[in-house]
Amino acid sequence: MNFLIKSSATRQISLAVTMGISLLLLPVHAGAAAGIVPNQPAVESTTKKIAIVIDDFGNNMDGTTEMLELPIPFTVAVMPFLPSTKQDAQLAHEKGHEVILHLPMEPVRGKKSWLGPGAITTDLSDDEIHKRIVTAIEDVPYAIGINNHMGSKATADERVMNILVDICKERNLILLDSRTSPKSLIGKLASQKGVPYSENQLFFDDLYTYSHISKQMVKFKKLVKDRDLVIAIGHVGPPGKKTAQVIKEAIPTLQKEATFVPISQTVKLNVK
Repeated sequence: MNFLIKSSATRQISLAVTMGISLLLLPVHAGAAAGIVPNQPAVESTTKKIAIVIDDFGNNMDGTTEMLELPIPFTVAVMPFLPSTKQDAQLAHEKGHEVILHLPMEPVRGKKSWLGPGAITTDLSDDEIHKRIVTAIEDVPYAIGINNHMGSKATADERVMNILVDICKERNLILLDSRTSPKSLIGKLASQKGVPYSENQLFFDDLYTYSHISKQMVKFKKLVKDRDLVIAIGHVGPPGKKTAQVIKEAIPTLQKEATFVPISQTVKLNVK
């Protein structure tokens, strides 16, 4: 099964179990402005880049502490309107991590109630979609961009994605396509409109077992050997502590191959 589709379906099921919540971008590092840069030992190669994004912050999820203690730059994707939304964004910023809005969007399969508050669905009017996106951006401090939470249906809807991309252009935000659907239009529209964007290439924890996450890390390491840039997504929540441990164990090996970077250093941009 295509891992993108499997990831979307699995996360939707997880969200139902975890009350509907659990289960890229701007060229300036949010932490750099504050003079805070996560520690990273020198690496042998500086030409290859690794960007890791951790989704689902904002609801006091398992693994939050473990993720924020990782000694590498990574990007923190925070869901809006949840109990620890502002706290998680503030702490991530203080630790020198880039913050993006993890915007809930409608999936092909699943209940809207799984998405959490303020979700973007295809039945909404243009004005309501615009209002919800802007309100969500303003609810997540230090957000330099947006990625989609679920969204296999919404990201394939041209009307909805045009509104999202236009807002990002107006507000100088970057976009990360989580790639929960191969039909996503984020990259196409962002490229057409001159909005910086990146695309996820692998989910670490579409299944929650340590064994599966470890196997995904093996795939990730192979991608790093084969490509100059690799972007992957993990999660806090049910798999959070396991994913954090697998990443932590892999850091020394990965740093011999590439440099960990924030998502803003991965973007593609067609200047308009």
